[in-house]
Amino acid sequence: MRIDHFTDLIVWQLANELRREIVAVTDAGRAAKDFRFRDQIRDAIASACRNSSEGFDRFRPAVFANHLEIARGSLGEVQDCLLDGKDVGYIDADQLDRMWRLSKRAIGSNTNLTIYLRECAAKGLQPWRRAKTTETSLPTGELQTRDPNQNENREPNREPNREPEPSTTTENQEPRT
Repeated sequence: MRIDHFTDLIVWQLANELRREIVAVTDAGRAAKDFRFRDQIRDAIASACRNSSEGFDRFRPAVFANHLEIARGSLGEVQDCLLDGKDVGYIDADQLDRMWRLSKRAIGSNTNLTIYLRECAAKGLQPWRRAKTTETSLPTGELQTRDPNQNENREPNREPNREPEPSTTTENQEPRT
């Protein structure tokens, strides 16, 4: 699957879905009147979305992973606010269950993407270039496609699948020295 925009990221989609749920819950009832609680939980979930999108647009695996770690911390803060909201009666059991599951899925997606990006950074891969391949014409007229992220473990100046050159000696002849 090709990711062209931060809105294509599952981690962002889950956090954004959770943001919509939180806004809906904090727009009505007692939670709407507790400005500190409302602003705190809204800021935390907005931070998770913003850091995921900002990291994606930084275009480097290690930097993106750092932003995802900040987003993960914000998701943890959201979970704390959810528990607090339940304890003071702003959030009912069904709302908590639904939002808690969304937060857990967002954290899981965040963690998996962070691990992937850390591996890319360690290997020097450029995942954003994966869809871009280069094509070159071989002397035989065939096209060769090359992925810039593919590690080629070939010796320099050695053609793949090349037959060994025939020996200049025959079985009954001594090699010349």
